Amino acid sequence: MLKNYLILLLLVTFYSCKKASAPPPPQINSFYKTAITADDRKTITPDEARTYHVTTTHKYEYRTGNPGHYKYNYDVKGINTKGDSVFGNINVQGKYGAGILISDTVAETEINTEWISYGKLKAVDKKGNEYSLIVK
Repeated sequence: MLKNYLILLLLVTFYSCKKASAPPPPQINSFYKTAITADDRKTITPDEARTYHVTTTHKYEYRTGNPGHYKYNYDVKGINTKGDSVFGNINVQGKYGAGILISDTVAETEINTEWISYGKLKAVDKKGNEYSLIVK
């Protein structure tokens, strides 16, 4: 009889101790964009214009935004995988950015960038071509 109660207790414990699913993470509402696009470098929004900052002591052309959410604009130059020279202009927020490159063979190419080191970026265009860039 005691054995039956013990088995029943084990069964009840086993089936009642299901792993609870975690609730979904809360959505954080923010007016900051999560991704930079190539078109972002063409215009400055009224919100960005209020925080527009130019300096001659840093490599960026200008900066907009607030601490922790700055967007920087850089002139860049570099080479593609074939060794052809390219140059252009990009916007970067955090580690990632986007912009336009110009070369002798192609007028304008939209790229997405990623910092790989201080002043050095890796870029990829929509066709999958890779570029090694440095900040001017």
